Amino acid sequence: MGDLSLTSSLKVSDDVVFRDLDGEAVILNLASGIYFGLDETGTRMWRLIEQHGHLGAVLTALCDEYEALPETIERDLVRLASELAEKGLLVPRDREAV
Repeated sequence: MGDLSLTSSLKVSDDVVFRDLDGEAVILNLASGIYFGLDETGTRMWRLIEQHGHLGAVLTALCDEYEALPETIERDLVRLASELAEKGLLVPRDREAV
């Protein structure tokens, strides 16, 4: 998928099912059978990506919620989004016809 950055805009793949389990989550790609577990912070990032799509907006929301350096949050966000995209759980928004 290439390198993601704060200018990237993502959406959840159509083949993905998400289940929240007491603040943590399991994500399943029905097409590939790949599943992924998220802790509480990862689940919050997932929800914000679903809501905003644009990673820059997600970072802004996370910085308002968490007491951590913005650089640390950005690194963790981009790393998680990249891993989820590599597994086909997130896809670029520009793929969908608007």
